[in-house]
Amino acid sequence: MSFDRIREKLSILADAAKYDVSCASSGVKRANKEKSLGNTTAMGICHSYTEDGRCVSLLKILLTNHCIFDCAYCVTRKSNDIKRAAFKIQEVVDLTVNFYRRNYIEGLFLSSGIFKSSDYTMERLIAVAKKLRLEENFNGYIHLKSIPGTSDELMREAGLYADRLSVNIEIPTVSGLKLLAPDKKHEDFIKPMNKVKNEIIQYKAERKLLKNTPKYAPAGQSTQMIIGATGESDRDIMYSATYYYKKFNMRRVYYSGYIPISKDDRLPSIHTEVPILRENRLYQTDWLLRFYGFSIQELLNDDHKNLDLDIDPKLSWALRSPEIFPVDINKADKNLLARVPGIGMQSVYKIIQARKFRKLNWSHLKAIGISLNRAKYFITCDSKDSYHKDISPTRLKNAILRNSYSKHQKHFSNQLSLFS
Repeated sequence: MSFDRIREKLSILADAAKYDVSCASSGVKRANKEKSLGNTTAMGICHSYTEDGRCVSLLKILLTNHCIFDCAYCVTRKSNDIKRAAFKIQEVVDLTVNFYRRNYIEGLFLSSGIFKSSDYTMERLIAVAKKLRLEENFNGYIHLKSIPGTSDELMREAGLYADRLSVNIEIPTVSGLKLLAPDKKHEDFIKPMNKVKNEIIQYKAERKLLKNTPKYAPAGQSTQMIIGATGESDRDIMYSATYYYKKFNMRRVYYSGYIPISKDDRLPSIHTEVPILRENRLYQTDWLLRFYGFSIQELLNDDHKNLDLDIDPKLSWALRSPEIFPVDINKADKNLLARVPGIGMQSVYKIIQARKFRKLNWSHLKAIGISLNRAKYFITCDSKDSYHKDISPTRLKNAILRNSYSKHQKHFSNQLSLFS
């Protein structure tokens, strides 16, 4: 195979892989052993940053963009008139090793269109990971995209060589999947997820008894939803995400805005794209549900089915819950402090520690690092000055937006002055 042909394949299959965003890694530490190649750190490998600011990357490609399915939302669907290509197993192994040796990457994210059958495709993905681990002694990060409908035996084998496994649920609801991908069955997505969850539980139990138990998918599993291809509200999406977190112990659920790729009566107009802000708001909501003690009903309900795009979901909730505020920064417990706009969890812990020694005022809170331009309207402290006023939520929202705009303008002006 000529170099030009390999480069052409890489161009086609790397471009096709860009639609999959569920490739961030975390929680893995695979030490470099004697005479082995590469290593994985707990900081993660996929377009992420280490504590010292170093960017780490992975090779993100499809094994092939041939596919037997015709999902309306997918660029690689069989009816789409695109250029097709497929890597041989050894070609992917060689690319990964050579890219690593040139310091281009520190890991591999490998997905694929489904050709022939789910098991046939998954066998080839596993073969790549197996060759890297056993023949090349590669200890870098490997993320394999699990193929819907794959047998339990293959899912078991995949987790022995990959750091993370993921099955993209694709559409948030069963009805949406039936509409846009009638050839696929919801249970085909659920089966491999369930197998991975059970294998991880079994591995952790066996690890307590035998320290040399082979690792199984140490970075867990993740999934991805396409948002905006069907008419689900943000509330529908977050209920689906919460289900997958709880039912399958997901490490992450990723939200990927639908990119219009074809004209189809079942899909949004070719000229409409999901605002990137909608993705951001979903991730913020995801974070609030998992780490800040919020429930879906508080953030999204019958009166508020979709997230505000102009303000973050915590601020949106606070403006709808005036009876909670103001919060006394020197008396409120951890859970209540975490609900104040502009106060993150690290600041919560700093506040709790600092107030053991004295009552906190505005200058202390500023030194701690909370976002006072938002938080000051929702708290009181050891100071005569109070920003909490009896004003309407709309006026308060506008005041906060003006403060944020002024702050960003000042920051932008400071950046420009560096080049003056």
